[in-house]
Amino acid sequence: MDGNNLRLGRRMKKVGFVGLGDMGLAMAQNILKAGFPLVGFDLRDARLQALEQAGGQRVGSCREVGTKADTVFVMVLNGRQVQQVIAGPDGLLDGLRPGATIIVSATITPLEMKAAAEAAQAKGMHVIDTPVSGGLAGASAGTLTLMTAAPTDVLAAQRDVLEAVAGQIFHVGEEIGAGQTVKASLQALIGTSFVAVFEALVLAAKSGVKGETFYDVLAASAAGSPLVKNAARFVLERQFTETGSTIATMYKDLGITMNMARANGVPMFATAAALELFQAGISRFPDEDNWSVAKVLEEMAVTKASW
Repeated sequence: MDGNNLRLGRRMKKVGFVGLGDMGLAMAQNILKAGFPLVGFDLRDARLQALEQAGGQRVGSCREVGTKADTVFVMVLNGRQVQQVIAGPDGLLDGLRPGATIIVSATITPLEMKAAAEAAQAKGMHVIDTPVSGGLAGASAGTLTLMTAAPTDVLAAQRDVLEAVAGQIFHVGEEIGAGQTVKASLQALIGTSFVAVFEALVLAAKSGVKGETFYDVLAASAAGSPLVKNAARFVLERQFTETGSTIATMYKDLGITMNMARANGVPMFATAAALELFQAGISRFPDEDNWSVAKVLEEMAVTKASW
């Protein structure tokens, strides 16, 4: 491994970013705030305009990002998109120089992550597998939790740019795919926690408990974690869109979790039920956020949980 390529200093390191959705754009803005020059690409012109307004440079393809960057984040929706961004026609591998680093912060399957890494490594690139947790709030504040898998020296060389978006970086292993494995396990807990919140809110509402009363008790209880309180607040305030947590993303993530469970022979009763509720939610409210699953339960119970 070429130490000169790994030890690029902050002044020399040029960062690229592919995928400027809500999470990606917020992460890119924090990288710019940390002082790194950044070039980005997205299929949506409005996102590229927002990047320019933040001080970044827009380009017209993934390949062009590669020609202008030493380190590139990939923050797209799924494994197919990751593969296209990296190894597809006009992809990053057509532009990056050997020794550059690709950081995959998207949530995909471990097998998809390994396949993308193999394609990049065959061209002489370094790869970091680091899905994130913390939602839009964490991305905006630069306090995301990173589940990072990479060789120790590769991680050390990119720690400065990772710290621009992260509150905590956990090195979960050197084998690519380990980051995605940890994220899939974590999503089982997060997805089932959301469903538990929705059920509790609907039960309280149907039984005649005022929304503010139940929320005050919930917030003061042992169950009142930031995740739980945030989910409850969105439902009670009837905020089902533009919260940065689309139902499509969680549905995809829970599907990854259940596929991994089947591959490893692990029974996941609660997660399976959560996935089915998110299936109902995405069928009923395909363009809304996670909290719209509560409306499915409300419709069945003929009630509404609100302040």
